[in-house]
Amino acid sequence: MPTLDDLKPGTKAIVEELEGDDLFAQRLMEMGLLEGTTVEFIRRAPLGDPIEVRVNNRYQLSLRREDARRIRLQE
Repeated sequence: MPTLDDLKPGTKAIVEELEGDDLFAQRLMEMGLLEGTTVEFIRRAPLGDPIEVRVNNRYQLSLRREDARRIRLQE
């Protein structure tokens, strides 16, 4: 199953699930990264970390690659 870190700039996908049930996963959900949410990959920093995504065409969010790998996307 692909993760948010696998996307290329300009591509969109739908969140299928968040890996784990820790406080960080809860924080991601509070920021709007829920099952069924549309995310668009905007850009990756020059050294690859962090990445920037747009959530539901409403706001942009920067995440570490390690954290982006925990966000599973629909195929």
